[in-house]
Amino acid sequence: MSAVPAYAVGLLRPTTVDHGIETYLTRIDATLAPFGGRFLVHGGAADALEGEWTSDLVVIRFPDMAAARAWYRSPAYREILPLRTARVEGAVALVEGVGEDHRAGDILAGLRAAVT
Repeated sequence: MSAVPAYAVGLLRPTTVDHGIETYLTRIDATLAPFGGRFLVHGGAADALEGEWTSDLVVIRFPDMAAARAWYRSPAYREILPLRTARVEGAVALVEGVGEDHRAGDILAGLRAAVT
């Protein structure tokens, strides 16, 4: 079985756009490259269908969870991280993806176990 992709997902609200955030944005791509990371979503227009959508969505794909964790913990990313966290509010998580053969019902056993 091959590894499933992993994603760095952020729901972010910029509070300050200045030289610091510009520096972060110009340097982040170089931190992703060694780990196979690439942007899939980066704050594009959203059509809110349910609830209130007040944040920008950012999704970065990695080959697997190990690569995602290694990127986030890398010295290159840790160096620029404060440039974002000082200027952007929100939440960020690393999320394991699914294989190409995944079906929605595949998660039922885990859901049932979590509820009981």
